[in-house]
Amino acid sequence: MKPAPIKDLAPWFLTLDDLPDTDGGTGERNEPLDWAEFFPITQPVELDIGCGRGLFLVNSALAHPETNYCGIEIDYREGRRTARRLKKRSMDNARVLGGDAIRALQQLVPQNSVAAVHVYFPDPWWKRKHRRRRLFTDTFLDLIANVLVNEGELHSWSDVGEYFQDIRSLVDHHDSFHSLELPKLNSPQHDMDYLTSYERKGRRKGSEIHRGRWRFLAD
Repeated sequence: MKPAPIKDLAPWFLTLDDLPDTDGGTGERNEPLDWAEFFPITQPVELDIGCGRGLFLVNSALAHPETNYCGIEIDYREGRRTARRLKKRSMDNARVLGGDAIRALQQLVPQNSVAAVHVYFPDPWWKRKHRRRRLFTDTFLDLIANVLVNEGELHSWSDVGEYFQDIRSLVDHHDSFHSLELPKLNSPQHDMDYLTSYERKGRRKGSEIHRGRWRFLAD
């Protein structure tokens, strides 16, 4: 039996390769996005890097219609799952971009165009030989600094203490990021009242949730 065809989820889900090329029909894109390509209303944009199943993305977009949310997810299956939720609600202020976040930050996200970047529960790559694949590096932080507006914010949570200490050390030693006070961690009232599905899983098994919030100040 042939697998069912993938339904068109545009504009709620687009891959990096779906975006129109800007290099004379070669298939290459060498110019940043215009956020108007994604969102019908011009308003502040926030990135959700590694949006996964979209609990944060969907809840935040519903709670803050005055903000546009762009999720970036390398796992197309998860990205499409989130996009189906957005399409079902006909949401104008949330989209998912399928592809590698580093490539998106390097090539597509315009400089100084993002009000906040959210990176929740990034893959810890447990094996030592795989730790070079971890998302947070000095290069990654420089890319975030490049796309944030002045006084924009970086938010990151993890239930892996060792990895979060590495994240905190990297961000705290970056000249342009300054630590901010954290809001009180809420007591969830129902199954969907968590920041992400990973937070729900971690808190249910008693894991400590490590949180960070930083403000970007341009030189």
